[in-house]
Amino acid sequence: MVSVIIPIYNAEKTVVNALNSIKAQTIGIENFEIIIINDGSTDTSKIIVENYQKENPKMNIKLVEQVNGGVSKARNTGLKIAKGDYMALLDADDEWLPEKIEKQLKYLLDDNLKIDFLATRRNNNEILFPYKIINHLAEITFEKLLIRNEAQPSTVLFKRKILENTGFFNDDQRYAEDLNYWMKISENNTMYILDESLLIADGGKRTFGVSGLSANLSAMEKGFQRNIKEMYAAKRIHLTKYIFLKLFYKAKYVLLLSRTFYYKQKTTN
Repeated sequence: MVSVIIPIYNAEKTVVNALNSIKAQTIGIENFEIIIINDGSTDTSKIIVENYQKENPKMNIKLVEQVNGGVSKARNTGLKIAKGDYMALLDADDEWLPEKIEKQLKYLLDDNLKIDFLATRRNNNEILFPYKIINHLAEITFEKLLIRNEAQPSTVLFKRKILENTGFFNDDQRYAEDLNYWMKISENNTMYILDESLLIADGGKRTFGVSGLSANLSAMEKGFQRNIKEMYAAKRIHLTKYIFLKLFYKAKYVLLLSRTFYYKQKTTN
């Protein structure tokens, strides 16, 4: 069984599309446990989900209520009660393509490959440096994650063993929290990206620096700095590399600010 963790916060306009994308999966709805965490929504998200449950009684949907605590805490709430052999993350404004889970399971179930964590491409984006595609897969390593994160959370499917050998997201981290978790997962697990676009993220729009949490570039940069500080404290990077990465993320922040400004100017003209 696949446990799908969906945090929702004021997602009344998109959550039904996200749920419909699970219902359309080619492996069949009977293979899913869907855990929706209502993270203190103030709109009609809860009512919409409750109505969806009534209209789709064959879907195993659990709705959990909690005071707003952010995406990491919401995901952790779901992961801690999940019963599946595989964990999938899905944000309420994203949609899976119908064959997503079937194609990922094919790789995760192949004992010869020994893959524990598998992401995919999204919005037809390319897999960029430092990742290299070999036989339709690009390996994710700790060193590569320090440079670039190509694993968007809603693309990810991973084995239960990761919860046991890694734990959970940082409860209080709202920005770059996915990268933090992937870094920790990389210590004891094999991770890859499938070279196939199987997710429509945020309606297909360019997201980083434009929409969602990643639109707050300053907070994202602070999240990256927190991540490398944590990795340094855990002795996974040495002092010289830590200093280099601090400067690298500062420079990357300035570059992203410039690029975002360019795109906004382009769309308004």
